[in-house]
Amino acid sequence: MNDAFGHPQSVVVLGGTSDIARRVVALLAADRCRTVVLAGREPDALASAQSEARASGADTAETLAFDALEVGRAEATVARCFELARGHVDMVLMAVGELGEQLTDENDPDRIAQMITVNFTWPAVAMSAVAAHLRAQGHGRLVVLTSVAGVRVRRANFLYGSAKAGLDGYAQGIAESLRGSGVAVHIVRPGFVYTKMTADRTPAPFAVGPDVVASAIVRGMTRDEQVIWTPPVLRWVFHVFRMLPGSLWRRLRS
Repeated sequence: MNDAFGHPQSVVVLGGTSDIARRVVALLAADRCRTVVLAGREPDALASAQSEARASGADTAETLAFDALEVGRAEATVARCFELARGHVDMVLMAVGELGEQLTDENDPDRIAQMITVNFTWPAVAMSAVAAHLRAQGHGRLVVLTSVAGVRVRRANFLYGSAKAGLDGYAQGIAESLRGSGVAVHIVRPGFVYTKMTADRTPAPFAVGPDVVASAIVRGMTRDEQVIWTPPVLRWVFHVFRMLPGSLWRRLRS
């Protein structure tokens, strides 16, 4: 259960090797979060994230390997994460995603299917399972990493952007379905973040590091913000972008 100050005592991370997720866990563990469950694809990276969680202050840090292409096992993965937490889960962070290579992926049917599965289908199925567990508890938070790339999709990364747009909309629906249940949903819309996933990409304006995003997430939860833009200026930037005519948008964001 959350402590007397509302700080999460236990967290499950789906996408536990994400740079952003690891920074969030470090902040939470340093602030009295004692149980951490990290689920991800790469065992070595999970082991490293597990060590970081313990070094940051977690008493218990468990890991679980899963493959986000195995949609049929998403519910079982979520169930096992809750079992590993050994009690109520205060927070679940959905940080599963893959940026991909637009120009090659868009001509490969298998890669199109994989990108949609990893960025939308698997997370959506898992989020519904998470919602059921949290609703049964009567409390908890679901934090979902989407992207500003889904706010207005552009030619340069429409596979990733369209999947994130779907995930963002799905998260909004989950939030409405949980209204009055005692469960909160926070949708995080980062811009360009300096992580291993973007290491070979040209930074976009307002680029930030994962520590900035992690701090924004923790602060946003404290303030009960349903949508967390990071950096905050992107809220206004994309308010303008959404109103631009298509001809101008193509010149600006192709």
